Amino acid sequence: MDRKIYLEYEGTSFSEWHVSGHCSVKDKRSAKTELHCSSPGFHLIKPIVKGSVKEQRYLFVDNSHICFLWYYRVMDNSSSVKLLISDEKRREHISSIYIKGEFFLKSPKSLIFYLERDSKILTKQLATLGQKPTIHTASEREIYYPAEPLENGVWKISVPMEDDDDVLRDIQGNNVPFQDCFIPNLLFLLTFPSETIPEIPGYLPLSSPSGSQLIADWNACIPSYVVVVADMETFQTNDSFHTWTKIRVPPGILNDDERHSVTDVCLSENRVFFVIKGILYLRSFHNFTRLGRNENLPDDGIVGITSRRWCWTNYLFKSGGKRSSVAIWTENEVYLGSNYQPNNTRQHEPHNLFRFNKIITSMELKNLLYLSSGTLTIHVIEYTAHPLELALFLSYCIVCTSNKHIYLAIYNEDTKQWLFKDFTLLVPINSVLVPRFLYSATSELVLWDKHRVYYSYHNFTVSGILQTPTENGNLSRLSQNSSIHSVFLDYFGNIVIKMENNIMFHSKVNIKDAVRLYSWTNKAIKSFFGLNVYGQLYLIYVFGNGTLQTQQYPLILEIQSISFQKNENCPYTSFHTNPFHVFHSLDKRETLTIWAQIIYPGTTSLHIILESYGPKIIQENKLLNYEIVLGYCTKTMIVTFYQTQNYEAADNYFQLQDQNSGVVVYNVRPSKYSKACTASHKVFQVAVGCSPKKYIAVRGFSKTGCLWHNFSYVIEKSYLRHQPSQNLKVKYDWESYGCPVRLAFKRHFQPVLQLFGENGYIEDVAVNFIVWEIHGRNDYSFNTTMHKSGCLHEAQTWKSMTELNKHLPLEQAWGPENYKHCFSYAIGKPGDLNQPYEIINQTNSNHIIWPMDHSGMYVFGVKILDPNYR
Repeated sequence: MDRKIYLEYEGTSFSEWHVSGHCSVKDKRSAKTELHCSSPGFHLIKPIVKGSVKEQRYLFVDNSHICFLWYYRVMDNSSSVKLLISDEKRREHISSIYIKGEFFLKSPKSLIFYLERDSKILTKQLATLGQKPTIHTASEREIYYPAEPLENGVWKISVPMEDDDDVLRDIQGNNVPFQDCFIPNLLFLLTFPSETIPEIPGYLPLSSPSGSQLIADWNACIPSYVVVVADMETFQTNDSFHTWTKIRVPPGILNDDERHSVTDVCLSENRVFFVIKGILYLRSFHNFTRLGRNENLPDDGIVGITSRRWCWTNYLFKSGGKRSSVAIWTENEVYLGSNYQPNNTRQHEPHNLFRFNKIITSMELKNLLYLSSGTLTIHVIEYTAHPLELALFLSYCIVCTSNKHIYLAIYNEDTKQWLFKDFTLLVPINSVLVPRFLYSATSELVLWDKHRVYYSYHNFTVSGILQTPTENGNLSRLSQNSSIHSVFLDYFGNIVIKMENNIMFHSKVNIKDAVRLYSWTNKAIKSFFGLNVYGQLYLIYVFGNGTLQTQQYPLILEIQSISFQKNENCPYTSFHTNPFHVFHSLDKRETLTIWAQIIYPGTTSLHIILESYGPKIIQENKLLNYEIVLGYCTKTMIVTFYQTQNYEAADNYFQLQDQNSGVVVYNVRPSKYSKACTASHKVFQVAVGCSPKKYIAVRGFSKTGCLWHNFSYVIEKSYLRHQPSQNLKVKYDWESYGCPVRLAFKRHFQPVLQLFGENGYIEDVAVNFIVWEIHGRNDYSFNTTMHKSGCLHEAQTWKSMTELNKHLPLEQAWGPENYKHCFSYAIGKPGDLNQPYEIINQTNSNHIIWPMDHSGMYVFGVKILDPNYR
């Protein structure tokens, strides 16, 4: 093993490099050089600097068998993806820019040419050994294959672009070794380009107050789409600042003081909202607009605006409509903003496609909390990790001179219910707290003021201040009296606290202390964290002259070095789970099985914890396995989720169904972990209820294979169920019904229903269902009687059900909500069992029979009758 690693020291006082015995430096007196290590493990690296002592690092070098990488390019103006295999060493030789999986559309053409030329040769070699890539979608689980054959050393795969759900793609190949090396999978984002707002000559800069720190926001599902507000300009990017534009405003709308008074920013799709002196402004692609009373917002007094921090592209929203994408608040009112489809399609401006609604006031909250006296205001709002909830942090005081209490209320946008959590924080009256919810099933969060970070874990049962070895958690005293600027959270539980002077501290979810990280950048530079689509952290630097620069930040390497130096180990060797997707659907009769496994030294004692948050509507069956080999213990937990609710003969079918559907978020984690653990938990969502992506279709019917034309027909009034005074003229709807099927008089017809989901065909429907002619025809019958079907009493029919439910339309008179079978003496009366049996299933041989004296056009609706069918 001999891997080349680049070393670089920034500064003028560098003398030489000092490294451990298993490594060597190409030129130890050069600030920029190469490091070679002959064995894996942690290796000491220390720059010797004249006149001062510099921090040493412990670099972890792995014995990797990955030498090749996928190289891809999305072809201009198409959904075609070009795929090749690139040699990692050749990439380093061609360019010092690390381009692992990054877009090359805006890179120099010569660089693309040389990289693709060499990659074609390597691609052909690996293709002859059986290598072949596929592209997988993360949520919908679709698989796309390359066109055959390999053309000139290039695979081409046609993949549809998405602008909403399922934008994450995964390039996967076969496990084909070449020179003892493999190719890892590669995640990338494929979506319609998110356009940045263009720079227009003559427009003026928009910025935060002079001397203020950077303000930033990014799209939770497309983190490469970022807006950063500095005290001289506002910057926007759609590619993690490989390129960017400046957001400016037309002259005449704001005066100079207002243009330099941005206090908050929020990015929502192609809209950028700014809070300026208590007023909300929208910068769209073409316009800069002040929002207020006309948009159902206050004209002033706005304190802040926020958007979602965690990406949930799929979720179950029972109440219909859309969840909000931004929340706005004043001291006394809360507003939610969401997309809507206007009736007037001529409305093209983004703010006209956005609706704001006031959901509550501080006086209403005060009444809900039963507070008769004192002052209650809205301190701050933050979306939680739950896909349908947001949190209101409320400030309450009676005298309001020294201290105030911070309370917490959770609002569910689906149920429209408020839940007040057992959370109270006593802080000085002038304290301004900033909250962030961690990526977890149960409510877990951190809050910070200028000096300390507060935590609340395990659904608000464990709270405190993040401690440090000295100063009792006061991070300002450990960072030369600097204030906390921002806190970065990721999907792996890392918590990185950045001070205004760029000193950083690290903690982890459910860990109660923080450790100072190594110094990384100049203390005078203004910076902010960014996250690209591959989960890699980088720092955004904005300089006083209005220029911008980015730099990757190797968080994992820094954590590993600090942990090794402080002798902090992870209590387990590995922790794996199989819910590869964050969204799962669980319908009636369905089960969902997941597993989690932990391996740890036999000298410790660990177990796996499964936590849930949401309604108690899912049953769990756990199976635990345990084994020990060579001093290491392996524990495996297998969990099957299911429902046991029986909907047959329910008093209120729809209410019972609503009570037993919803969203449950699960968290799987080890019982112990530390800051040294790379993975600490897995979060996934189970949506209980009928997926909106499921549908039934009748086998043999299609919308293709026939000529659509303007077609109408007349139904004789005597053939209609409600006996009208005139014949009924019907225009055939080809788009809704597809191609009609021609049947002979004597041919019995039994429709075969098929269930489809997001991945296509699921099964033939084997349970009871009913059909009805949607225009009211009743000149057809069924070939099986109630007696032949085995009924012990008179079965339900369309005639009997419409008589019982005269107040309902025909299609709502009969269904799973009021279905009762005819196979029990305890239900109903014997009656006339020679009537036609109007219920169909795959096994009862019941068919529709047609009248022999006339022909007709029939359009049937179909409804599954079994109340326990998914």
